[in-house]
Amino acid sequence: MTQPLRWGILSTAAINRLVLAGARESEQVEVVAVASREQASADAYAREHDIARAHGSYDALLADPDVEAIYISLPNSMHIEWSIRALEAGKHVLCEKPLSPSAAEVARAFDVAERCGRLLMEAFMWRHNPQTGRLAELVGEGAVGRVAMVRASFGFHLDDGANVRMRPELQGGSLMDVGCYCVSAVRLLCGEPLRVAGEQLAAGPGVDVAFAGVASFERDVIAHFESGFAFSPPDELSVFGDQGSLRVADPWHVRVPGIELRRGEHVETIVTPPANSYRLELENLSAAIRGTAAPVLGREDAIGQARMIEALYASAREHRAVEL
Repeated sequence: MTQPLRWGILSTAAINRLVLAGARESEQVEVVAVASREQASADAYAREHDIARAHGSYDALLADPDVEAIYISLPNSMHIEWSIRALEAGKHVLCEKPLSPSAAEVARAFDVAERCGRLLMEAFMWRHNPQTGRLAELVGEGAVGRVAMVRASFGFHLDDGANVRMRPELQGGSLMDVGCYCVSAVRLLCGEPLRVAGEQLAAGPGVDVAFAGVASFERDVIAHFESGFAFSPPDELSVFGDQGSLRVADPWHVRVPGIELRRGEHVETIVTPPANSYRLELENLSAAIRGTAAPVLGREDAIGQARMIEALYASAREHRAVEL
């Protein structure tokens, strides 16, 4: 049996609890180390989560010879810098979404990965879930005929102005935090956009607390989405075709799997097996590092993701549609 891949976690961010829960379910993944900016906080975190080694600096984790791959859960503005530093230290990297709002910066990080002979993946956990795969299959199989429109939404109320999501210097904002899932979805189902337009509601700190976007694609397909901290739209992903529609009520967290396929008066619910998306993304990259699987997400997807986010922000700033 192949030995589990040895992982280190860079930072003690709240999202780690979900990743650690996924790792504990897997025989292919072992979290062996964690790093914080201070030794005391790293020690406390390691004790709480039963992690063998605690490092009092991020650089110390990168120098740990027993760590093969790094999961990065730092604020958005630090993703590219520490991904590159980890890659150059000889580690494979799973970096929490979004890698960057700059396509050029994402390309630079993947250039480093290729030069160093290491793998880099953007951590969109929802893309690894069986529900997502089945939805894409249904669209590809023509379950709703020719696709005309895709609609996505993701948001929640956030009132804490000190939260990292509300800090512009850390690349906060609803598009970067939850809207990027909607961007990921419309790109998965429609391809790369030809043109985008975005509108944002900005808060005092200078981040978007609500963002709405529209994108046009080849074959006359239109997609639109909304994300926000100032309101709570339903978590939803829908596909409309000339012969029917598909609706997913829980597309991102997939707590309750289920795809509704509607054709005229006939409604069918397609249920996929429940699965921990965080476990699946860790296992996918671990297997890719071992050479036994292809990574679900790679360079082209990450660059396409950043390119669309970059264009949406440009559109919102300049009040015009942006061609890609």
